[in-house]
Amino acid sequence: MNRLDIKINGRPIGPDHPPYVIAEMSANHNGQLPNAFRLIEEAKKAGANALKLQTYTADTITLKSDRPEFQIHGGLWDGRTLHDLYAQAQTPWEWHKPLFEHARQQGITLFSSPFDTTAVDLLEDLNAPAYKIASFEAIDLPLIKYAASTGKPLIISTGMADQQEIQEAVDAAREGGCQELALLHCVSGYPAPAADYNLRTLSDMRERYGVVTGLSDHTLDNTTAITSVALGACLIEKHFTLDRKGGGPDDSFSLEPADLHQLCQGALTAWQALGQVSYARQSSEQANAQFRRSLYFTRAMQAGEMVSTGDVRSVRPGLGLAPKWLPKLLGQRLKQAAQLHEPVGLQHFHTANLNSPGDRHAP
Repeated sequence: MNRLDIKINGRPIGPDHPPYVIAEMSANHNGQLPNAFRLIEEAKKAGANALKLQTYTADTITLKSDRPEFQIHGGLWDGRTLHDLYAQAQTPWEWHKPLFEHARQQGITLFSSPFDTTAVDLLEDLNAPAYKIASFEAIDLPLIKYAASTGKPLIISTGMADQQEIQEAVDAAREGGCQELALLHCVSGYPAPAADYNLRTLSDMRERYGVVTGLSDHTLDNTTAITSVALGACLIEKHFTLDRKGGGPDDSFSLEPADLHQLCQGALTAWQALGQVSYARQSSEQANAQFRRSLYFTRAMQAGEMVSTGDVRSVRPGLGLAPKWLPKLLGQRLKQAAQLHEPVGLQHFHTANLNSPGDRHAP
């Protein structure tokens, strides 16, 4: 494995492996456990590698306050208090065990974002295979250290974080004992415009912090996520819903099942297209090689005749000598006769009179 690779539930993740696609359930169950079960099933059908929860209660993530700073101004959740929003959006803790069991039955990995230490404890009791630190918690270094102390792989989203804050998060994870760490480049807008993503940051992030990198994508379609694969994203996280018009807090900027399927297929295709440095003729080209240009006689010629301009042409198909030979052949006498439209070969000439034109002489 690559030195940067990590594993989640036995699945290797890194540059030499297909992209790892994470479907983020967030609040898209809309308070209905059957919806949560269906999201697990649909994520599996769509080809996602994992489905992710968020583990918090309104009281573990904020305070029940009407002060101005606890109110949301603008955007999707304008006019609501943080406590009210999170009370609606939370995934009840009593759901976690049946959700983990259902995911195992469906054959898809399930893990979560803990938002405090009690959430980590709950998830540890359920043997969660990995942890994800959300962008808003990337500056909560004690939480990062606590999650890292479990010894599980850790993914940290970096929305809103500057270089120093990301470095502090990485250092906290390492100090906590994390051996398998990934960073997700992220823009914490809901939705976020593609122009804000600056995907070239991915390669810099990988080199700067020495970890596997990926993308937490909040744009409305799959273009940004699929493009990120070409720039080294090894993980892709997208919000996932059954219905964008479902009315939940995150529904409107989430992928529906058909969209998630397209993301999984597109990301895999992009990764396969990267391949490796190669100038060799590919297998899909072999049949067409015969239709490259080559030299053909344009008239029947007798042995001893001299080849003049117009007697030989560069045409398709490619069964004769390469066109780069043409300057060498003009003025040469034929060793053997040539038929009309016969491919030109070295057997037609006294080869002692010819030097290979080499690549430098190619027209």
